Amino acid sequence: MNDELTELMRRQYKVVLRPLPDQDGGGWLAEIPELLGCISDGNTKDEALRNVEDAKLEWFDYALKKGVSIPQPGDYESEMLSYSGKFTTRVPKSLHKRLAEKAQKEGVSLNQLVNNLLSSGLESRVHKKTGYKVVIESEEPFVIDQPEP
Repeated sequence: MNDELTELMRRQYKVVLRPLPDQDGGGWLAEIPELLGCISDGNTKDEALRNVEDAKLEWFDYALKKGVSIPQPGDYESEMLSYSGKFTTRVPKSLHKRLAEKAQKEGVSLNQLVNNLLSSGLESRVHKKTGYKVVIESEEPFVIDQPEP
């Protein structure tokens, strides 16, 4: 490992651990949210944490070779303090009507419907620099697909 990789590996990034559902094989998923696509799993929490360190090394190696910007570790708790989880938006009356009708038809609140629609709008994005496809599903861990050659 070269000096630059060694120095990068010393950085302390937040790791998020999530249990994997039994239908997905069980175990644990480990992710470093600040390093898009840096994710691994394991049968135990410890194994997932060890494996995500390998993924971090590979992520840094790829980023250095491809010239991808490598973010500094952040302070997630301080960053989240600036978001209340609530915002106001204006929509045309016709859209408001359609949304309200759909919410009623599905037996959910308008708030819940809009939250689900916004979340699903974020489900599939391709990261411009790495080419990784990131799929985010509520209540489920991130799924990362490598770009096609």
